[in-house]
Amino acid sequence: MGFNMLWRIARLSLWHRRITISLIVLALTLAFAVLLAVEHIRHEVRDTFTGTVSGVDLIVGARTGSSNLLLYSLFGIGSPTRNISWTSVETITQQPAVDWVVPLSMGDSHRGFRVLATTDAFFAHFHYGQQRPLLWRQGQGFATSREVVVGAAVAQQLGYIPGDSLVLAHGQGRTSFSLHSDHPFKVSGVLAPTGTPVDQTLLINLDAMDQIHGHSPGAQPQAVSALLVGLNNRIQTFALQRYINEFDQEALLAILPGVELSLLWENLRWIETSLRSIAALVLLSSMLGMITLLLVSIQQRQEELGTLRSLGAGPWSVFALIEIEVLLITGSALLLALLITQLGLLAASQWLAHITGIQLTPLSIDIRLLGWLGLLLLISLMVAVIPAWLASRRSLLQQLHSERH
Repeated sequence: MGFNMLWRIARLSLWHRRITISLIVLALTLAFAVLLAVEHIRHEVRDTFTGTVSGVDLIVGARTGSSNLLLYSLFGIGSPTRNISWTSVETITQQPAVDWVVPLSMGDSHRGFRVLATTDAFFAHFHYGQQRPLLWRQGQGFATSREVVVGAAVAQQLGYIPGDSLVLAHGQGRTSFSLHSDHPFKVSGVLAPTGTPVDQTLLINLDAMDQIHGHSPGAQPQAVSALLVGLNNRIQTFALQRYINEFDQEALLAILPGVELSLLWENLRWIETSLRSIAALVLLSSMLGMITLLLVSIQQRQEELGTLRSLGAGPWSVFALIEIEVLLITGSALLLALLITQLGLLAASQWLAHITGIQLTPLSIDIRLLGWLGLLLLISLMVAVIPAWLASRRSLLQQLHSERH
C-alpha cells in the first residue's frame, strides 16, 4: 500500500476520531509550548545576563570577593566594603596600558532605584550585548551637577520625561526618610532600553554626588566605589590585573567582567536546570497520555485494521499508518505550540521588561529552534513505535487466525 494512500487513510481516520484526537493535540500543544517558552526565556536571560557589560576589560574595586565586586558595580546588589581613594584612581588612570577609566560612585537611591554617580565617559564607553552602545530615547546627558539621566525602566515606571524634577534619597532602601531636598535634580535625558541594570538606574555626575553630601562644588572627589577600565591592548589585561591586585598603596581587586559573569551564571545553573526539568516532566506526562490513548484506540480499531489487512495492507503498512497519524498529531501540536508561545512572549515581554528590565525577543526561525522542533518530532515518533508495533503484530495475528479458520 503506497504512502499517498496511507496518508489519506490516516487523515480520514483522525478526522473520524477528531474529539479524542483533539484532546491529545491539546495536551501535546501545552507541553510543547511550555518547553519552547522555557528554553527561549532561558536563552534570553542568559544572553542578557552575560551581556550586561561589553568592552570593559577590568572592573576595579576595594579588595573583596570577586562576585561581590561584580554584583554591586554592575547590578547594584550589595555594597562595597570600602571605597577607592582618588589618588589610586589617578595612579591607575596614568598606567600606559590604560585607554580610559569610568569611575562609579554609589550609595543613594530614588524611590527604590539606585543612583550611580559617574562621568560623561560612561555614556561613551559603556557597552552591552555585542558591543551595543547606549542610545537616547529622549534628551541628552547631564551637563551640570543639577541634572540627572534616567534609565528606560525608571522613566516608564515613574513617568519621567526631560524637564521633570526629582529629589534623591540617602541609602539604597526602597523607603528613605533622609532626602536630599536641598539639592533637587532636573531630568536631562532618558536612555533607550538595554535589558541591563542600566534601565533601572539614575545617573548623575561625580560632582553632584559630592555636593549632595556636603562637599564644595568643583572639589576633587575623595573616593569612588569602583572603576570600569578599558585597555589599549587586551594582551596587557593580565599584567594590569596583577599590578592592581598587588597594589601597594591600598588593597584593591581587579576582575575580568566576562569571566566573572560566566562563573556567576554557572552558579545559578540550578535555576535553569529546574525549569527544564519541570518542562520535561510536562512533556513526559503528555507523551504517556498519547501512548495510552493510542493503545486504547488500537484496541477499538480492530475492525478497521482488519479491513486494511483484507485489502492487502501488510504489517509494515499498519505500522506506517500509526506513525503517520502520530506525525500529523505532533505536527499540528507543534504549529499550535509555536503560535501560543509567540503570543505568550509578546504578552509577557512588556511585563517582564517592566519588572526585571529583561527584553524578550520573539521566536525566530533559526537552527536552534528547528533543532528543537525536529527533536520533539523525533521523540513523538519514537514513543509511537510501541503502539505501532503492537497494532501491526495484532493485525498479523488476527489475519493468521482468520486463515486457519
